[in-house]
Parts: sequence; structure tokens; C-alpha cells
Amino acid sequence: MTTPQEDPTVIAQRLNLATGFQSSERDWVVQRLAALGSRLRSFPDTQVELEISVKERHGADQQVTLECWINRNPRLHLVSTSSARDVAVAVGEVRDDLIRQVDDAKTRTEHRSNHARRPTP
Repeated sequence: MTTPQEDPTVIAQRLNLATGFQSSERDWVVQRLAALGSRLRSFPDTQVELEISVKERHGADQQVTLECWINRNPRLHLVSTSSARDVAVAVGEVRDDLIRQVDDAKTRTEHRSNHARRPTP
């Protein structure tokens, strides 16, 4: 069961499994990334794309990469990587880092557009 902050449907709608992940792992990956859903829910479905991949799976140089494209002006391309040896740990690390990046991007753009205006004389 997921907590209220987790929204696996948002992730499921936007996630593409790339190199290194099997389609049979989709539900598992979606559940692991569910906490990211609450951050992405504020963007329309058509504005967000997610892709996760793993290179050299089970090898010494294993690397999990989670990429997020947010189609707004300017278009954002956020990338998070982990070289943790355990895939589950690596997926958690890239999720947490991408949450931080999305929060930072929202703060930067909202701050500019929502600042208080000075009254004109």
C-alpha cells in the first residue's frame, strides 16, 4: 500500500523503461519511484517524460540513470545517476536525487513568477 505522498499512477503514465530493465520489472520500478509522483503531479501529463536505464547490470561498473524532461519554457532536462551495486538501492538514490532536482526547479521558476510586485506610484 502506498502513502498519500506516493502516486504510482503518475509515474506509470510517464515512465519509459530503457536499456537494462525488462518489461516484467515495470510495476516494481513504478512502485520504487512512486514518491516522485507527488512532485510531478503539478505538471500536465503531456509536459513530463521519464526514462530509467541501467548499464552494466550486475557488473562492477553498473550505473542506473533516471532522466526527466519537463516541457515548459525553458524546457528542463534533469538527470540523476547512481553507481550503487544493488539495483533497488540505486533506483532509490536516483529517485531521491530527482525529487530534489524537481523541487529546486520549481522553486527557481515559481520564485521569479510569484514574487510580490512593488506598488506603482
